Amino acid sequence: MTDTLAPQTPAAGERPAHRDPNVLRWLGAYASSMLGDSVYHLALSWAAVQAGTPARAGAVIAASALPRALLMLGGGVVADRLGPRRVVIGSDAVRCAAVLAVAALLHVTRPGLWPLALLALVFGTVDAVFLPAVGALPARITGRGQLARVQGMRGLAIRCAGVLGAPLGGLGVAAGGAPAAFALAGLLIAVSVPLLVSLRIRALPAEEGAGGRTGDGTEEGTGGRAGGGRPGVRSDLVAGLRHIRGHRVLAPLMLTIALGDIGFVGPLNVGLTLLADRRGWGASGMGWVLAGFGVGAGAASLLITVRGRLPHAGRAAGWAILAGSVAIGALGHVPALAGAVAVAVLVGLFTGLSGALCGALLQTQADPACLGRVTAVAGLVSLGLAPLSMPFAAAAIGAWGLGPVFVASAAVCGLGGAVALCAPDLRRAELPG
Repeated sequence: MTDTLAPQTPAAGERPAHRDPNVLRWLGAYASSMLGDSVYHLALSWAAVQAGTPARAGAVIAASALPRALLMLGGGVVADRLGPRRVVIGSDAVRCAAVLAVAALLHVTRPGLWPLALLALVFGTVDAVFLPAVGALPARITGRGQLARVQGMRGLAIRCAGVLGAPLGGLGVAAGGAPAAFALAGLLIAVSVPLLVSLRIRALPAEEGAGGRTGDGTEEGTGGRAGGGRPGVRSDLVAGLRHIRGHRVLAPLMLTIALGDIGFVGPLNVGLTLLADRRGWGASGMGWVLAGFGVGAGAASLLITVRGRLPHAGRAAGWAILAGSVAIGALGHVPALAGAVAVAVLVGLFTGLSGALCGALLQTQADPACLGRVTAVAGLVSLGLAPLSMPFAAAAIGAWGLGPVFVASAAVCGLGGAVALCAPDLRRAELPG
């Protein structure tokens, strides 16, 4: 029987993710948290610019990156030890309290940049445990056959938060300045907490019936599952890294993700701004190109959500990365705005599709007991290493021009697709159905 693109039929007794109240509660919590995060970033940028020089404001906005990168791997260990739901609840509670505290402080006084810098550091530190836990949580709320669909739903939530966050933050600033925008962000994050508390957590496969996790919403840590003792944090981290290195799918998948992100981040974040400026499109033109990218990425997420899975997932991810890399290279050579928007739709479609497939493969291939650590490594690659390409991209554009740098970035991205297609186990990897 040949594979088709018909919607996935769930396994016996397994409810489709988009009809599962448990998954929908998670989706509501995640969407609310991401929306609050988007509003927070706008409020932080606005408040920092109003309180200091542009250089100092930029330092404040970037302050969260360092603790997030330094602590991310340890955050994966925490997520696996304490359980992802518990960590996400605690993280959102801390973020909510911190944002509301700064909102109250800004409402009664003008303290300068120090509370904003402290808030950014708190967010970066909390993100280091929040992001791995968020990545590990889907596997605990639904069956393996629904994880691809959940990745699509997650992508839709991210796109919606990106579209709605800036206008909501702007309304908050217009209504009451930075304090009102921060308060709105805190309230949106707060909405996620009761929804997360109500989630029912599934047992890990190796712990079914062992009392480690139950279906009544309780959750215990996983530390020391093998060997009867509880190893140290360092041992847990080393075990997670060994799990990735020795896995025939995860090891090339991590390299694929790294090359794809490094090749993608520079053109989108630095190259697009310079491209819009040199082509005379202005800020509005750049906004249209970004909108095209968002439409394409949203369409890819919707496709995964509706279909539930795609056949030959590893192969499809590799070809999607290659197609996306061609579109990235073409974007730097399109003279007209309409053409650039059309190419950006293709970039978003192919990169969104490959991202969802890679995320679903990561979820289904990793040992559930190590999923926080596996997600932490992927997050460190995307949020720690990939942004380092931006200053190099800017310097290269100044030296060689836009076209060659877009082509070089496309080549790096394309290498990720080549890895996926040349690694036999990754190429043959399938999503459960």
